[in-house]
Amino acid sequence: MAGRLDLEQLRIEIADGTIDTVVLGFTDMQGRLQGKRLSAEYFLSDVVGHAAEGCNYLLAVDVEMNTVDGYAMSSWSTGYGDFVLQPDFSTLHRIPWHPGSVGVLADLEWLDGTPVVASPRQILRKQADRLAERGWKAYAGTELEFVVYKDSYEEAWNAGYRNLTPANQYNVDYSLLGTARIEPLLRRIRLAMTGAGLTVESAKGECNPGQHEIAFLYDEVTAACDHHVIYKNGAKEIAAQDGVSLTFMAKVNEREGNSCHIHMSVRGTDGSPVFADSPAVFDQFLAGQLKYLRELTLLFAPNINSYKRYADGSFAPTAIAWGHDNRTCALRVVGHGSGLRFENRVPGADVNPYLASAAMIVAGLAGVEEELELEPELVGNAYTSDAPRVPTTLRAAREAFASSSLARTAFGNDVVDHYLNAADVELKAFDAAVTDWELRRGFERL
Repeated sequence: MAGRLDLEQLRIEIADGTIDTVVLGFTDMQGRLQGKRLSAEYFLSDVVGHAAEGCNYLLAVDVEMNTVDGYAMSSWSTGYGDFVLQPDFSTLHRIPWHPGSVGVLADLEWLDGTPVVASPRQILRKQADRLAERGWKAYAGTELEFVVYKDSYEEAWNAGYRNLTPANQYNVDYSLLGTARIEPLLRRIRLAMTGAGLTVESAKGECNPGQHEIAFLYDEVTAACDHHVIYKNGAKEIAAQDGVSLTFMAKVNEREGNSCHIHMSVRGTDGSPVFADSPAVFDQFLAGQLKYLRELTLLFAPNINSYKRYADGSFAPTAIAWGHDNRTCALRVVGHGSGLRFENRVPGADVNPYLASAAMIVAGLAGVEEELELEPELVGNAYTSDAPRVPTTLRAAREAFASSSLARTAFGNDVVDHYLNAADVELKAFDAAVTDWELRRGFERL
């Protein structure tokens, strides 16, 4: 595939001077790419066959990279040692927006070679292995929305992220005229991602002023998540190079939020469509999503801000229900024949795709193992239905995850406790913060 290369080709291009930098990265708890830029020669001589190392605090910090208490794997008391970044050479890709650079994603291991179980990519791999035991593979596609501002990231920072100028003044959902206004940026992102080995499907405008979406072809679930993080990081870097900014916050203002709908299907190792060939399996897999959605919402909506999306009439779901091509439901069934799949509309663009996809596999397998019966579809407006509701706060989702026996059985206590602590850290920080809302209401009038 264009944009991809193997070790042999990498050696050739390093030798002829085409490549001088290798970006070695992994995905942290927050879904961000972290890592190092390495001299290409050093990468070949010292990392290939040996791996690299990084401080294990990278899976035990908050969004602002503060060291925090409560993580068993990494703390002051353990000395904040290293873990190993083991390159997955199947992910070698070009980085066209950084000339002379290629990227490779890493799996995290301890120094003795055992996996770092709290690593998001490892968490997904474990659940993909459970599918493989049945002769199945999950395929996924993520749809990331973002809002573009004319302000640079530095200007946005200096303005306190207030009163920024969106790239569009009005709703440009499906508008060719409106999206043409920033087509140079969107085109640059699309072409750059194609050059990195991703398969771009389309770009379209969305409802919130300045809001857009670029969609990519589905792939095997781990590869799809790899593409997600490469794209998300790359889009920000390209925006910065163009002197503008874009945000994947779930809810950047009171208008429509940024979603990350995740489509999922299952195929046999021979490529046969399991959902189409076995309607009973599809029903059970979907029933598992419904039964366990509340318990696993923390992995779909990991931040305080995530829950601001869930508003009636916003195209973000509030009701835990399913329907055929019904965008008011949390779970939307789409496709026909071999393309039959379901769309999880709960995640926002701030989601960690590995964790969310792992949660969907866990819920689906539970539905199959328990032979759950699928409830009737919801026809009509789910916002006004009496269906169970999606948790509306991080605190509620945290409590549901903490009490989930399924989560502890499927992920293990170490993983569950790790991500519960991440939620606790965010809740504690938010509870201590004095917000603009409080100042506006209380500075003079209270």
